[in-house]
Amino acid sequence: MTVLLLGSADGDFCLRQELVSELARLGVTNVSLVRDEQTVGIVLEGWMFDPTCSAEAAITAVGAAAGTRTLHPVMHLAVSSAANEGG
Repeated sequence: MTVLLLGSADGDFCLRQELVSELARLGVTNVSLVRDEQTVGIVLEGWMFDPTCSAEAAITAVGAAAGTRTLHPVMHLAVSSAANEGG
């Protein structure tokens, strides 16, 4: 997984089919878009996606500007309520 943070949220962000195809070629199988008033975030995930090797290609694939920040996972935690039920 990696998150691309685009510095400008001006206008709408659109992933065209050719960009989606390029992300698939990089091993991306899931794309999520998040945003606020100032920033657009693109979450890229996939079993075959290697953010270390493909982050720059992913930035290019989504048409992001040079100032794009890239976030990489530090921790992944599955949360379950089962631990609270058994006491």
